[in-house]
Amino acid sequence: MKKIVLTGGGTAGHVYPALAVGEKLEGFELHYFGSCGIEKEILQSFPNITYHEIPAVKLERKLTLKNFLIPIKLLKAIKETKKQLTKLNPDVIFSKGGFVAVPVAIAGKKLNIPLVSHESDLSFGLANKIILKNCSVMCTTFSETATHNKKCVHTGQPLRAKIFEGQNLRLFSNQKPTLLVLGGSLGAKFLNDIIFDNLDKLTSKFNIIHICGKKNFQNIVHENYKLVAYAENIEDYYASADLVLARAGSGVINELLALSKPMLLIPLSKKCSRGDQIENAKLFEKLDYAQMLEEEKYNYPKLIEKLEFLIKNKEKIEKNMKKTAKNNAVEKIVSIIKQNIKK
Repeated sequence: MKKIVLTGGGTAGHVYPALAVGEKLEGFELHYFGSCGIEKEILQSFPNITYHEIPAVKLERKLTLKNFLIPIKLLKAIKETKKQLTKLNPDVIFSKGGFVAVPVAIAGKKLNIPLVSHESDLSFGLANKIILKNCSVMCTTFSETATHNKKCVHTGQPLRAKIFEGQNLRLFSNQKPTLLVLGGSLGAKFLNDIIFDNLDKLTSKFNIIHICGKKNFQNIVHENYKLVAYAENIEDYYASADLVLARAGSGVINELLALSKPMLLIPLSKKCSRGDQIENAKLFEKLDYAQMLEEEKYNYPKLIEKLEFLIKNKEKIEKNMKKTAKNNAVEKIVSIIKQNIKK
């Protein structure tokens, strides 16, 4: 049986798209190379995929002495990953990017193992800039991204079949619109603070389902409010929502697009990111899929104004989203992986 290695991690946004591809790789022996982070926790629910823990090296986006040790740590990570890949001898690697995937990509290149990767965002992150040099094909979510290099192929964002199977949880008995608040798998302090600081005012207008991240959970009981630490059954919360307040990671916003959920995006600020979420949010606003509010321009009246705009124009926005061609990114990526299996 042919062996395929999946890799990517750091956040659930790197892991679940890789698993969406893995779901369709029938007849292959699947392995996952990841760190001791969230990817290891998620993979515990996938007994059909063998997990291999490897060292990972993350660049801190601030001045710190830790960054000076990155070259040494990366060389050690590549050496350890190369040992594990040599022992396993896979036929192809599929990378979903993130810092976890960098040593896998470089080690795989040294061993002449074909590598197919995927970039979710509109522009390349640092990890995928490195991975691009080591891969055979780089799949992209956005067509604009595919124009930057001859290795790139536009496929769309791989989505889990599970997100289309959600059941409305019917958590509230009133007729208010239900707002789902998402901060990504690790939570988002900025979004959490918006909700915590304005809970009375917001719940007078909306039912709120608030997924805050495990580290940010508080025991809050409030009328028209449901606080959740982390949702493995995210599809059910999607199905329960009329609109969504979220960051602008490509994985989440493309899932919401596929489900025709109007969204208000508050992207991660450039103060603590490379600005990829801002690019994603601007594009979705331009395409009339979403409203956008930058952190630096946030105030409560603007938040309410944009949420009320989404409610008022909900049918029009949903109709526009449904015009988007059916997402068959997984099938395209699986085909590319099969074409690149080591002969």
